[in-house]
Amino acid sequence: MTPHLREAVHATQERKALDLSVLDLDGICSFTSYFLICTGTSTRHTQAICDAILEELEKSGISPSHIEGYAQAEWILMDYLNFVVHIFSERARHFYDLGRLWKTAVRLPVPEG
Repeated sequence: MTPHLREAVHATQERKALDLSVLDLDGICSFTSYFLICTGTSTRHTQAICDAILEELEKSGISPSHIEGYAQAEWILMDYLNFVVHIFSERARHFYDLGRLWKTAVRLPVPEG
């Protein structure tokens, strides 16, 4: 796990994101090395998680290449190239089930907050 990914994990924990999961996609994915997946309890909560990650990583001079889904906040995707953050509502996370889609990925232990 990269230092910037650890910072993103910490930011999600600070904002009380639920059900954090880190998938190591090395060797099975061509566009990124890791997924950080978490769940928010409301539109505002998912946006607050996104804002916290942006703020934390900007301190290290890191910005995402793009962000999708912020306004609707059902599924916010933050692409940091080496890792992609997925912030879901509970309903969207269950529907899209990225863990199932990427079942061959190694699940890394999430560092304690």
